[in-house]
Amino acid sequence: MSSILIVLSAADTWIRSDGSEYSTGFWAEELIVPFRRFANAGHTVDFATPGGVAPTLDPHSVDRAIVGDSADMLLEEVDAITDRLNKPLTLSDVDISDYDAVFIPGGHAPMVDLFQDRDMGRILSDAVGAGKVVGAVCHGPAALLNATSDDGTWLFAGRRLAVVTDEEERAFGTAENAPWLLASRLREYGAVVEGGPNWEAFVVQDGRLISGQNPASAGQVAAAVLAELGAAGGHSARDSHDGPISQVAQR
Repeated sequence: MSSILIVLSAADTWIRSDGSEYSTGFWAEELIVPFRRFANAGHTVDFATPGGVAPTLDPHSVDRAIVGDSADMLLEEVDAITDRLNKPLTLSDVDISDYDAVFIPGGHAPMVDLFQDRDMGRILSDAVGAGKVVGAVCHGPAALLNATSDDGTWLFAGRRLAVVTDEEERAFGTAENAPWLLASRLREYGAVVEGGPNWEAFVVQDGRLISGQNPASAGQVAAAVLAELGAAGGHSARDSHDGPISQVAQR
């Protein structure tokens, strides 16, 4: 079996362009669905954050007005792993040679710290150099922005990616005050960003780089990661047909 590193942001607040504070953290579905898939397939999963800080659950990701009736189930499953989440590895201590894959969930939080975290960049650079699987979903690909080659070139220039689209940010109500938009920023860096309809599952695989557009894509990203690791991902009744477990509404 393989070892998978899930990297989570240590941020709980996103400062918007007008100086207002927006509560953030990890998006529940984007963590829980892949974690469950990885664990059910028999893989070892570790969590890591900058500074070893316990990550924060994004309150929007368990708000019934946004995710509907799945909120209680998501809270229950986050609670079930809270002891582990409260004791993450420190990102600076991580040696990617100990892992076969790295996965980064979203929530706006990676746009606060992971996008500029040197250890995140080092881990991703080492992972790509060693042919490891790299998976990310929604805002998680923000973590890719600080990964460079030895000559300073951005490591993912020319690579195909799926990330939360600018249109989804606008529909969700978070685009107008955003300091920058992730899809646009990744294109500026040289990524080939692809996208599908708002809130529908959309996954892009470019070699061993696997990315998804939104929470509905989390299960399919996890399944693709498992396929690259040579495993058939386990499904529970809650994961049937790789569909989303919640529906995102405008906020």
